[in-house]
Amino acid sequence: MRDKRELVNWLGLLGVVSFVSYLVAVIFAPTAYPSYDWMSRGVSDLSAGNAPSLALWHQVSSLYVAAGAVCLAAVCIAIKDKLNKALSVGIYLFTIMFSVSAIGFAIFPLSLSGGYGEALQDIMHVYVVLPIVVVLSIASFVMVIIGGFRKKRFVSIAICASVALTLMFVGAIGTAAAPPEYFGVFQRFSNVLSVNGFVAALGIYLFMGKLSELSERNVG
Repeated sequence: MRDKRELVNWLGLLGVVSFVSYLVAVIFAPTAYPSYDWMSRGVSDLSAGNAPSLALWHQVSSLYVAAGAVCLAAVCIAIKDKLNKALSVGIYLFTIMFSVSAIGFAIFPLSLSGGYGEALQDIMHVYVVLPIVVVLSIASFVMVIIGGFRKKRFVSIAICASVALTLMFVGAIGTAAAPPEYFGVFQRFSNVLSVNGFVAALGIYLFMGKLSELSERNVG
């Protein structure tokens, strides 16, 4: 039983792999997109249907979804019947959000590199999948914050969620209020650092054994 638990904990490292894979894609995919300006363009433009960087994006981000999904699945296994309800619900919502994001944006990538068109996939990407992802992200972070601060040993994970939520709001406010030439800068706060950074944080927390040490009698 202990060996099985330790194996699950090791899967937490995949959260870091997921984050690094996505970060590498964000950094290097623009090299295959000569006209791409990272300061003014969104990350989604790099994986748009007709983007010249599409092939490279798929190559360098190949571990992002798979590693992240396995890591979050391991986290969900580790926390079963061990955390308080708010914290558990928050992590489950975050896992659902990650799945919706990975599947939804893969099915409905932007069809136009550098702009939001009127094609069905653009509409679904911007007006359906994105709002669902944002709502689930905010809800999950809020629940993790509430549940995390209820128990002393989970204050650190609540702080991570607070930072992630703050970065998300900074990104949203920045993209709406900042000049267009800085859209890409602020979009990366919510796209790269917030959600994907929290995947890595949960993975590290799992790897360190913090999510699987509690017994049911210690549930807060």
